[in-house]
Amino acid sequence: MTAGTSSFSEFLMQVAPELLPGRRPLPPGDFAAVSAHATTIVALRTAEGVVMAGDRRATMGNYISSRDIEKVFPADGYSLVGIAGTAGLGIELVKLYQLELEHYEKIEGAPLTLNGKANRLATMLRGNLGIALQGLAVVPLFAGFDVDAASLDEAGKIYSFDVVGGIYAERDFDSIGSGSMFAKSSLKKRYRRDIGTEEAVKIAVESLYDAADDDSATGGPDPTRDLYPVVMTATAEGSKRIDEAVVADVARSVIAARTENPYG
Repeated sequence: MTAGTSSFSEFLMQVAPELLPGRRPLPPGDFAAVSAHATTIVALRTAEGVVMAGDRRATMGNYISSRDIEKVFPADGYSLVGIAGTAGLGIELVKLYQLELEHYEKIEGAPLTLNGKANRLATMLRGNLGIALQGLAVVPLFAGFDVDAASLDEAGKIYSFDVVGGIYAERDFDSIGSGSMFAKSSLKKRYRRDIGTEEAVKIAVESLYDAADDDSATGGPDPTRDLYPVVMTATAEGSKRIDEAVVADVARSVIAARTENPYG
């Protein structure tokens, strides 16, 4: 049981490959319809780092399978990861990724660089290619604060991925999931490169509201059930979740503004 490698997923591949999501044998066919799907995630660079937010809805076809799923998580002390696609596998992948980063730091005595963390996530995605081709795809969005950056202006970084493990550094903001087209359109109108964290949180929540307005798979703020987006930040102070009461106030202000002007 000696690890012998700084990669926990490689260690599992050697001793218990059946525990890896992408190594489970499936019969032929497309299984996209048998699992809940997570939808829209957004991420923005700020003057202090990054903000990431996700709606709370998961769907199976035209059925809302969950109204309060969480899709944004801390990857480690300075980075965040959000998932879209097959919800169950996505959450499992995030847990394995969190363990992957922790394992590396324990074995090597130092954490991976932010770019190294993104590359490690891409490698794990490539291991899921087989089941992705059978309809059980997971696509993450990764963002974090680069403690090795030359300046604060360069510290916030965002990485997107495709289903085969391709990795792409995004300049200022990005969105994934079924509502991403509408969320990106909203971000284009609101985003500025000098925004602070507080304003970025409002922009993120508003972009998810716009996505929910046009995409039935994306859930908007739900004051009746007291459900609001999950919003997290990664700054020099580390990764943390914005208090739900703060997000609720932001969401209610967005709803009130749209009540006066439905088109933003």
